[in-house]
Amino acid sequence: MRFLPTDEQSDFARTLRSLLGAADVPAAVRAWAGGGHGPGRALCSRIAGTGLFALAAPEAYDGMGLLPVELSLGFVELGRAGVPGPVVETAAVCVLLSELGDEGLAKRFLPGLVAGGASATLTLPGGSPYALDADAATYCFTVSEAGELRLAPDGGGRLPASTDPARRLTAPAAGGELLAAAPQVVEAAVVAGRWARLLTAAQCLGVGEALLARTVEYAKQRTQFGTPIGGFQAVKHRLADTLLGLEFARPLVWAAALSLAPGEVAAAKLTAGEAAYAAALSALQLHGAVGYTEELDLSLWLRKARPLRDAWGTPSVCRAEVLQARESRER
Repeated sequence: MRFLPTDEQSDFARTLRSLLGAADVPAAVRAWAGGGHGPGRALCSRIAGTGLFALAAPEAYDGMGLLPVELSLGFVELGRAGVPGPVVETAAVCVLLSELGDEGLAKRFLPGLVAGGASATLTLPGGSPYALDADAATYCFTVSEAGELRLAPDGGGRLPASTDPARRLTAPAAGGELLAAAPQVVEAAVVAGRWARLLTAAQCLGVGEALLARTVEYAKQRTQFGTPIGGFQAVKHRLADTLLGLEFARPLVWAAALSLAPGEVAAAKLTAGEAAYAAALSALQLHGAVGYTEELDLSLWLRKARPLRDAWGTPSVCRAEVLQARESRER
């Protein structure tokens, strides 16, 4: 099994990284947290222009086919840059509509989502009952336990601000347009949820990498007793442990993208989420008091690590699925 990206995949990731590097993503994140969605929407439209969301839709609807490896590579870059908004949910909705096989719904929604003219958020059975950024997304989809796919109406109960101010959770309002109701909806929702978990794991990996890179740079510049703190053995060990956690998570993410097996996706999400959270703890400790300040861009990634660790599968849920998959293989 190959865990290294091809030249074409690497070129795509570099293109996306270059685009995000040229954009003022921290400013877009701060504006998003304050309710100003314009810069974030413009950024997501530019991201869609690279073909990222097309990787989650069939060619018949302006997509490139469902390509989880390429999409995961892209979402590592989104995590590294700290892109705000329901990007995972938009991709998951594309997968949901693709798997559903309803031509009318696919034609109605997929071209806009793929092109970046629209965004989407969703809730699925067994997942969180709260939709991410429902006030900013063009569409809010809900799938009930009974297998009803609905387009939720505007409104709903907003939750208090989360750990990450740029992640706003809403309990979707009841009712709304009934789009589909069939056993296929439940099956499609399971697949979409698995993709959402995979892409969140990829985001976690990117967030962890960004935190580690910024902490290493800071350790080279900050001096104590006339010496850069990066030269202290305790600091070296902490950074090395952070790097090991991320490097152990990386092949699990690629294996999950290649197989899309439930147990492997859960293992990837568990490991990448914990590695990103550990990177956040190390970054905060090694930056010292300055790490607590909102003015420092580091805070934008620090605040993402914990919510992403729990999104689309908490560590306990993922551990249970990994064990279940292992027990199934041993029978």
